[in-house]
Amino acid sequence: MKHDTINFNSVKRFREHKKKKKNVNEYVSGIINGNISLLSSAITLVESSLESHREIALNIINKCLPFSGNSIRIAVTGVPGAGKSSFIETLGVQLIKKGKRLAVLAVDPSSSRSGGSILGDKTRMEELSVNINAFIRPSPSSGSLGGVARKTAETIILCEAAGFDVIFVETVGVGQSEIAVHSMVDFFLLLMISGAGDELQGIKRGIMEMADAVVINKADGDNIIKTKRTLTDYKNALHLLPPAISGWIPKVSTASSLTGAGIENVWKTIEEYINLTKKNDYFYKKRNKQAKFRMYEIINEEIKSKFYSKNKKQIENIEKQITEGLISPYYAAKKILKVLPI
Repeated sequence: MKHDTINFNSVKRFREHKKKKKNVNEYVSGIINGNISLLSSAITLVESSLESHREIALNIINKCLPFSGNSIRIAVTGVPGAGKSSFIETLGVQLIKKGKRLAVLAVDPSSSRSGGSILGDKTRMEELSVNINAFIRPSPSSGSLGGVARKTAETIILCEAAGFDVIFVETVGVGQSEIAVHSMVDFFLLLMISGAGDELQGIKRGIMEMADAVVINKADGDNIIKTKRTLTDYKNALHLLPPAISGWIPKVSTASSLTGAGIENVWKTIEEYINLTKKNDYFYKKRNKQAKFRMYEIINEEIKSKFYSKNKKQIENIEKQITEGLISPYYAAKKILKVLPI
């Protein structure tokens, strides 16, 4: 009996082909033609801290920019336990049935401190994760809030160029990350649960003011009566807030990711908001403002990073003078900014 032999030259050529780097045009062409593998690779370059990778990523983003901007960008936020992942999956499945293609981007700057992984979000969205019309991407597991937010904003551009027309940006909870996420989305959805006080839910006036809609989730079973009471409480709370410059009046509703009740109504609310803000031009003005904000944010990050890396030794010497009580922190800061090159 004749045995098949391994062609080592073929194996070698295959490995070399796998290792072959794609150029910028190959990435761009693949992305705009919906190649998920190349999209994922491009996002990996965006997330990389290597300067060579960042340079390639910026070129890819710049060439993808003309093909972006055609999606609805939605932030979904709320404390852990509010059911964000389940909510996104239930709504996402309904949207795919309507012919939509959607991407889910998770923002978790805290994972660098806790060491935790948000890959669980991908496994919880079991139905979406295997659907060809859905793309789920966790944020980098490390990095500052600003860095993670910047990478998420860049990833949105790539996902839009790949043809995804609904982009969900999911945050881990109510906190500083919401402020960053608010600067990159069109619609800000706050997901709440009944039976918990404001202190437990960590709700602050600033977060409420950012919300375009509040959804009381888990309105099913024995929880229905409680969600109705919570609905009334939040409607009353929103009446106390100043009117939004968008001309939109934030809405409060209930929903259940388990039964699907109220989910369709949430999407109708989002569509109403998009139609109104496009009609009064707020939608486009907001996106322009966000783009300028992103530019200044990146400039500030780069200046800060280069300043500290370039002047590390001098700053350490001045730090020593502070700890020895020779100079005050205020004088030290002034001294650094005056003497050291920026």
